[in-house]
Amino acid sequence: MIRRSMLNVLPDWLKIIYVVFAFCSALFVGALKSLLVGPIAALILITGNVVVILALFPNHVAWTVYTLLKTHKFDAPLKVAFLFGLPPLFGLWLSLSIGGSVLVGIGYGFFTPLVSSFEAFRQENESHKFYHSIVDGTWGTIKGSCTVVRDFADICYHSYPLYLTELRETPSSNELQTLRFIHVPACIIVGLLGLVIDVPLYTAIAVIKSPYMLFKGWQRLIHDLISREGPFLETACIPIAGLTILVWPIVVIGSVILAIVSSIFIGLYGSAVVYQERSFKRGVAYVIAMVAEFDEYTNDWLYLREGSVFPKPKYRKKRVSHSPAISVGGSFSSEAKQSGLPMQAPGVMVMPTLSSSRSVREAIREVKMVQVWGNLMQSSEIAGKELLDSNVITSTELYDWLNAKKGNESAIISTGLPCYSFFKTLLHSIKVGSEGLVLRDGLEITNFNRPQDRLLDWFFHPILVIKEQIKVIQLSEGEIRYLEKMVLFGSDSQRMQSWDNGSYLPDELLRAAQIQGIGRRMTGLVRGASKLPTYRRKYRQVIKNLIIYCMAMEGSARSMSMRSVASV
Repeated sequence: MIRRSMLNVLPDWLKIIYVVFAFCSALFVGALKSLLVGPIAALILITGNVVVILALFPNHVAWTVYTLLKTHKFDAPLKVAFLFGLPPLFGLWLSLSIGGSVLVGIGYGFFTPLVSSFEAFRQENESHKFYHSIVDGTWGTIKGSCTVVRDFADICYHSYPLYLTELRETPSSNELQTLRFIHVPACIIVGLLGLVIDVPLYTAIAVIKSPYMLFKGWQRLIHDLISREGPFLETACIPIAGLTILVWPIVVIGSVILAIVSSIFIGLYGSAVVYQERSFKRGVAYVIAMVAEFDEYTNDWLYLREGSVFPKPKYRKKRVSHSPAISVGGSFSSEAKQSGLPMQAPGVMVMPTLSSSRSVREAIREVKMVQVWGNLMQSSEIAGKELLDSNVITSTELYDWLNAKKGNESAIISTGLPCYSFFKTLLHSIKVGSEGLVLRDGLEITNFNRPQDRLLDWFFHPILVIKEQIKVIQLSEGEIRYLEKMVLFGSDSQRMQSWDNGSYLPDELLRAAQIQGIGRRMTGLVRGASKLPTYRRKYRQVIKNLIIYCMAMEGSARSMSMRSVASV
């Protein structure tokens, strides 16, 4: 058998023969698996997601309308405007979600087995490569499609109602969002204008530049292949990079489609600009400027000339405190640069970077997202066992959460327990003097090795900010204990008073407000993380493990009591 060490000393012509044979073998086996497994996995994913969408659609409509009527955040005219805008939005949700499920199902079902065959060539043992190229991506793809459906159902059934609950529970003392009826026609006209102008121009720009993106990407990949850079650095990984060259046209097509779909939301956001700026003129300026922003962004990605041929009028007279779900600023703001938060240009053609890519060895040193999830869940489980041993939480609360019963006790398990565990992690990171975050097993996450994951980007910097705030104010032992109670029990003052852990809140009002503010921000971060895909599925397993732990403790206590009775 040819070992990895022997492969590195082979002549170049033998390496080329090996790579060509490996690529052809993986392509044939992967294509065969895709034809056998792909339809099954795609059918499961598409059918499951469509059933979830249609089954929960009446609930989504009822929940949304009820929340809109009950919330104290909007005044009556703004609520009426939202009610008129809901039918098109729900229609857009049905069409995009069902269409997206079909595309994701086909892509996942057919490409996962194919990629798994190429990934098998990363195996250290040469004798295992052929076995893994056949087995990997078969049953795992089918299981993965079921997991995707389950995570999507969790988002639709649990995460979305959580967002609505937070909107309903907004205190009436908060700033009221108002709308004058005179602005309603302007919002409607600008929204329609955004669709009429932005969607066709975004489509034209994406289609016109797609051939350049295709050949520019091929040029970059072939250059890496010849110079042995990036993914082509190691011979064993060349087949995988070869697959990238082969499927690059599909990546280009997907980028064009994504640009067209995102242009719909970018255009509609013009109505929000009219509302925020109280100006029809600035709404129209936004619609025009977004075309220039997109053109300039794609020029930067494809290394074309700077700037744009389209006009770019100013549409903001002040900075809004709340930014849209899709960033509409094309240039990096100073706050984003300082915070490290990701900025995304409107209607972005999502594509792999065309600059020199990292080597495989650099990618291996990067901490993977699955490691972070697993470590945090393990920390929550260990913290839960400690709290159960101390009778701070009970098995009844665990059962109530697992059975989806609502109430303060459910909030303690869903938010309080992971927040308590996360606070312990922050304290440990400060104690060891880490610049990042040190997890329970000693794994340290910093800006250099953190997972390159867009979801993590939204949380990593705020986490470091909270960590530095805790470090700066130098909490005493009693104040730490108070924060533990606060993040665990939240607003349940009765439970906080019942747990005597030696805590105290300082008499100084400013310091007390700082400590309580840290607790609220931590709770908000955990609530945000709990709405992410895969979180609920992983956290449910943690709760099941804690329930099994409770049953084991109760069983041992019963056996001990029986032994004591028998001895008497």
